[in-house]
Amino acid sequence: MLKQIKLIYISILLFTAFNIQAQNVPNISYSGAPRTYEIADINVEGIQNYDPKILVNLSGLAVGQKLNIPGEEISEAIRKYWEHGLFSDVKILADKTEKGKIWLTIKLRERPRLSDINYYGLKKSEMETVAEKVAMMKGNQVTPFLITRSEKYIADYFVAKGFYNTEVRIVQKDDTAKVNHVYLDITVDKKEKVKVRTLEFVGNEVISDSKLNRAMKKTNEKGKILNFFRTKKFIDEQYQEDLIAVIDKYNELGYRDMVIEYDSITRNDDNTVDVKVKVEEGNKYYLGDISWIGNSIYPGDYLSAVLRLQKGDVFNQKLLDERLFQDDDAVHNLYMNNGYLFSNIQPIEVRVYGDTIDLEMRIYEGKQATINNIVINGNTKTHEHVVRREIRTKPGQLFSKSELIRTIRELSQLGHFNPENINPEVNPNPEDGTVDLVYNLEEKANDQIELSGGWGAGMFVGSLGLRFTNFSVRNFFNKEAWRPLPTGDGQTLSLRAQTNGKFFQSYSISFTEPWLGGKKPNSLSVSAYHSIQSGVSSSSGYNNPYYNSGLGGGYGYGGYPNYIYDQSEIDQHMKTTGVSVGFGKRLSWPDDWFSVYTEASYQVYDLKNWQYFIMENGISQNLHFKVMLSRNSIDNPLYTRRGSTFNIGVEFTPPWSMFVDKDYEKLNADATSSDYDTRSAAQEDLYQLIEYHKWTTQGSIFTPLDKAEKLVIMAKYEMGFLGYYNKNVRSPFEKFTLGGDGMSGFNMYGSQVVGLRGYSNNSLTPYNQFGQQDGNIYNKMTFEMRYPLTLQPSAQVYALAFLEAGNAWSEFDQYSPFDLKRSAGVGVRIFLPIFGLMGIDWGYGFDDVYGNPNANGSQFHFVIGQQF
Repeated sequence: MLKQIKLIYISILLFTAFNIQAQNVPNISYSGAPRTYEIADINVEGIQNYDPKILVNLSGLAVGQKLNIPGEEISEAIRKYWEHGLFSDVKILADKTEKGKIWLTIKLRERPRLSDINYYGLKKSEMETVAEKVAMMKGNQVTPFLITRSEKYIADYFVAKGFYNTEVRIVQKDDTAKVNHVYLDITVDKKEKVKVRTLEFVGNEVISDSKLNRAMKKTNEKGKILNFFRTKKFIDEQYQEDLIAVIDKYNELGYRDMVIEYDSITRNDDNTVDVKVKVEEGNKYYLGDISWIGNSIYPGDYLSAVLRLQKGDVFNQKLLDERLFQDDDAVHNLYMNNGYLFSNIQPIEVRVYGDTIDLEMRIYEGKQATINNIVINGNTKTHEHVVRREIRTKPGQLFSKSELIRTIRELSQLGHFNPENINPEVNPNPEDGTVDLVYNLEEKANDQIELSGGWGAGMFVGSLGLRFTNFSVRNFFNKEAWRPLPTGDGQTLSLRAQTNGKFFQSYSISFTEPWLGGKKPNSLSVSAYHSIQSGVSSSSGYNNPYYNSGLGGGYGYGGYPNYIYDQSEIDQHMKTTGVSVGFGKRLSWPDDWFSVYTEASYQVYDLKNWQYFIMENGISQNLHFKVMLSRNSIDNPLYTRRGSTFNIGVEFTPPWSMFVDKDYEKLNADATSSDYDTRSAAQEDLYQLIEYHKWTTQGSIFTPLDKAEKLVIMAKYEMGFLGYYNKNVRSPFEKFTLGGDGMSGFNMYGSQVVGLRGYSNNSLTPYNQFGQQDGNIYNKMTFEMRYPLTLQPSAQVYALAFLEAGNAWSEFDQYSPFDLKRSAGVGVRIFLPIFGLMGIDWGYGFDDVYGNPNANGSQFHFVIGQQF
């Protein structure tokens, strides 16, 4: 009996007692007559981190199972353990045999676990990216498969970056402080990027080498000026895409038989490659007859008109696909916008003769799809009714792709959700002809806080502003809704205060309800404001904050002596108090992008010894009305890619001089008298009731320049005109001040501040014969090129380059629309949800400003909460 046990034990050891250093187990052969045993028990040794029962199950062996010794069962069990890759040593031993039964012990050695990874040859940012690619956590088991996979992922990552010869070496070192733990030292030698030295085309006659080179957007020769801003590195995956782009370029010109006969890549010793592409252009094809089959909703002639392709046109596959499926007014979208969600169009080439191809458009119209369920996800802060009232796809209506796109735009315009992540799901139900729409939203913080302070002209200026853009008035008295404020109804509440102590104070509050009554998109806006601006008496000359800050009118800012302010001499002020109520309404004609806004406003100006302005003393009242017609079709309010805005408006007061019996000609003459008392009395009487009519218009258009719609060009124009009913009663307020950053600063006397970069603030505002700023008409044009640096919800940043031109005039007969001050520059915009829009621009003004030699040239401008 003892001899039998020894024989069995030796037989098992022959194929189990060894360490295998690779995952593939060698084939094992047996000799001798096998004997059959029944497994009485199985024990597992050497492993502490796994359940023994699970480890036994991995082997495929079980108590009660009969197996042959020697036999395939033991060999198969060993192979299963190796295939899992978790063990560095596997042995199966027979403890004893008795009466046809066998007791087995499975001895396993667990592969080591990871203590840490050390990277060599990489930058910090690269380490973070590579760590994500490797995806090995501390404590994970280190297996040959994981090491091989890591080497491949790292190499592939740097090859995609242009480091075609990257070498990765991973060394495993024991951690002496922990049992069965190891360190991994990953050394990456990126070497130099492989670049394209030459790119040669052979066989091309129709398209020049330069045009084919431009078609290959990612594979470009180094050393050429035209490729200065293009990548020159060679990446095989992008190269293959560029070859397809070459074929597409030929297809656009009608060469549908064009093929690439061969292409070759030759490596050079200087870490460059020479690329050669041989093309066979083939023949040029034209469109023949285009017929429509299966169309019952729209006649063929109408579909042909929508397609806008005719017999004799060059056969352009790209254009054909665009006109059938991709363009906003494509043929298929004609069906999709009328509920035919299940429709399909297949263009079939039914005849090719000579250089002509006849097409047959086979249409499957299907049934119209009705919207069934509208599901809204992700609105954790905004109440659902605020979202649903902006959704144009309603249950029970026919599906419309255009209305779905319009809904995305409307939800973006709310400002409560990340516009980059508004991606609705369209779930059709062909069995019952319905469709479910799921709007997945991502809330973003859009309340803003402004807290700033600065020191200038011998004084401190501080500002505090709060803007809550998703406020809820109806929950104001609901304690449970204060988290920390009642939110969710889409209302806007703004509070702002600015002061530098006794010289300047400003306070404002405004509230907007976008859906008055909750049933129609009619907005109600209410605002109130009060400002106090003080100066010093004439005994201190021009030593006052208005002039020394560079924010007032006149020439040579900061050129006066910097005397110490005498607080007892403050006896000048300009106080402005106003309230306004506005009502807005969306229109359905001429189209539903239009809206109209009307406003009634009342302002009171209180001036005392205000010698820096047209009016020095008295109280003026301004009751005016405003009507503004607007059209807005932009897709995204923060980083706009496409669409346009346009508005034209008029602001007017009643013609008071027509109803009041006064000698306005004499009052106007006395208002400029050298006698202080006469001048003050006349000004107070002349400007008691302000009268004017003010016309403004502006428009902008946004167009993407690349397929990814990142590079965007914006063109904008604007102009304004301040008129009068009576030439002797011209408004001292509501004028235009042009130049600079467009920030109002201390300009609290009712002027409209218009920025023009490259020139100092207000420097382009004309002066009247009395040396007072008197801008009554202006125009301005802007061209901007924008490119986003990041569009994450936490921060949206884009860079820009601009060309700008504008000017202002006092009288209409002086107006010269082409006599513009020009500038150019670059800038950046940053939108942080809590602070709003901020930015900085550098501009260079090219044209001199008469009487102000320092107004143009190099200028820096800071932007807070506004767009140019």
